[in-house]
Amino acid sequence: MLTIRQLVQYKQQQKKITVLTAWDYPIAQILDRAGVDIILVGDSLAMVALGHNSTLPLTLDTMIHHAQAVMRGVEQALVVVDLPFLTYQQNITTAIISAGRVLKETGAGAVKLEGGHPRMIETVARLVEIGIPVMGHVGLTPQSSKQLGFRQQGKTEVDRQRILAEAVALEEAGAFSIVLEHIPADLAQEISEKLVIPTIGIGAGGYCDGQVLVTADLLGLSDRLPPFAKAYVDLRGTITAAVQAYQQDVQQGGFPGK
Repeated sequence: MLTIRQLVQYKQQQKKITVLTAWDYPIAQILDRAGVDIILVGDSLAMVALGHNSTLPLTLDTMIHHAQAVMRGVEQALVVVDLPFLTYQQNITTAIISAGRVLKETGAGAVKLEGGHPRMIETVARLVEIGIPVMGHVGLTPQSSKQLGFRQQGKTEVDRQRILAEAVALEEAGAFSIVLEHIPADLAQEISEKLVIPTIGIGAGGYCDGQVLVTADLLGLSDRLPPFAKAYVDLRGTITAAVQAYQQDVQQGGFPGK
């Protein structure tokens, strides 16, 4: 499996890192065999797999259930699992228990958590200290959408400096990588050039060390695409056509045939 040390080497070699999300066994197996570097069991599965209108309803037990399925399909990629809302924000003890459960019960390689304020930096440092690899996440943090909305972050100079400081602090706390979401490309470039660890962009321009997409968006399965996403195929249309062809076959006696 891909290691954290190799990810840092990728940055040094200027080799771009590919990251996609997975929520079940077949998707994970396809991504892994296609050569994706990191498979993220993202809390976006609350929306794309479970039908919620945000990531907030997701529980730790549900996330572990999906991560276990993903791990059964992976042989090469590094699997990172999002910690759901309120499973790590309360205090460091809660975060340790949540992250520890994820690693023990799924076999995943790391966890991801959102935010870079001082208390979160303390949490990251403690998790790393006891041997739990952590991926950070700054900029637009979906678990804070009730407060921040889904607007681009880092537009003002104050916000730019705050996000930059959070990224630096996360690296100093021991995070092995940081997701930069929906921030100006020049800010993402500044952060990427300042940090030793890899940055993974989503809606943050092309200067990051890697990119992540929600796989449902990439496959054209989502109802609506975020402005920074790209559909590489229209599977929603393909599946609809296949279902309609099956219905017609059954109704006209073409399936199952003699």
